[in-house]
Amino acid sequence: MSLFAQTRTNVIIKNEVFKVSYNETLEQPNWVEYDVRKITKVADRDGMDFYTVKGVYTSNSADYKNNVWDKGHMAPAAAFTDSYKNLKTTFSYLNCSFKVDKLNRGAWRELEAQEGGGAEEIGNIKGRVVLEVKKGHMVLPKGGND
Repeated sequence: MSLFAQTRTNVIIKNEVFKVSYNETLEQPNWVEYDVRKITKVADRDGMDFYTVKGVYTSNSADYKNNVWDKGHMAPAAAFTDSYKNLKTTFSYLNCSFKVDKLNRGAWRELEAQEGGGAEEIGNIKGRVVLEVKKGHMVLPKGGND
């Protein structure tokens, strides 16, 4: 049961790392925009996990238990290792979408690496990832909001 009287389908939030249109009904981002920059890595993701954001009804860790779905970054974590704060910001559920594990750990990871390599070669790259949900899509049981 939602903590909110009515869920919203287009909550726009901008932070230091990305801009997102979030769909509380689907508990997924509609889209995420970000800039991949040439950076020097100073932060490591060891021990980090996704977290909910106060005031927005998002998916949470319970939604990902016992199924084939990974917690997948929309704006790539590796592109924001220039500070602990930036890296941690990418672990918000606002920046998380359900991804089949083989996609998240395969082609998606390769795409993120290409973005980072491109920024090294040519400078900043603007990224925009749009999540398209088709009519009749699968609906997973809700895990509840942390």
